[in-house]
Amino acid sequence: MFSAVILAGGIGARMRQDLPKQFLTVGGKPMILHTLERLEKLDEVSEVVVVCHPQYKALLWEHIAAYMLKKPYTVIDGGETRQESAHLGVQAAKCPNILLHEAARPFVTTEEFRALLAFDAENVTYGLDIPFTVLTRDGDTVDGILERSRLVNIQLPQKFSREKLLSAYARADEEGRRFTEDASLLFYYTKEPVKILEGRPTNIKITNAMDLKTGEAIYKEYIVGRV
Repeated sequence: MFSAVILAGGIGARMRQDLPKQFLTVGGKPMILHTLERLEKLDEVSEVVVVCHPQYKALLWEHIAAYMLKKPYTVIDGGETRQESAHLGVQAAKCPNILLHEAARPFVTTEEFRALLAFDAENVTYGLDIPFTVLTRDGDTVDGILERSRLVNIQLPQKFSREKLLSAYARADEEGRRFTEDASLLFYYTKEPVKILEGRPTNIKITNAMDLKTGEAIYKEYIVGRV
């Protein structure tokens, strides 16, 4: 069985709205509800842990009640960084396997969750090929060329062994290292294989006002009727 850990602790400063982005409306409902409703359909998920900013925990509980969500929910305070919030969420989870997702990616489908859960590997992420050239630089000067065929744009959701992920968090904390997502953290410290499932360009992370407008178009064109 799996614990789903949903990262919803940000305040959405770049969105410049009164509410954090995860509570803004997309497709007629708060962004986070798209993910939570899809998790409700997954028998493999026995609990949902939501990492939330303390100021908005009451609002989240209101949404959980209003949308009549039935799974066992735990809502905890987030940390100072994304990594700390993820660590706290995984610590609070009870199952040996973790399904990790971000509330700001509302266009993941139930089908994608199921494919991830069913994939025969312990640690799995979604990812996309990178369709553009990426160089390295030293200040304002190019100093290196990366081989595009070896690069991957990491997407969530992801699944992991809870025990191995917690071990990687502990080592990162000891060394003061910060990672922007968890497949890289796990691989860096454990060298465990992390399998890659082909992602979808429409599974975007909403971070600013333009993304919100793009998201409405994605929802109408690609999500309605297939979630």
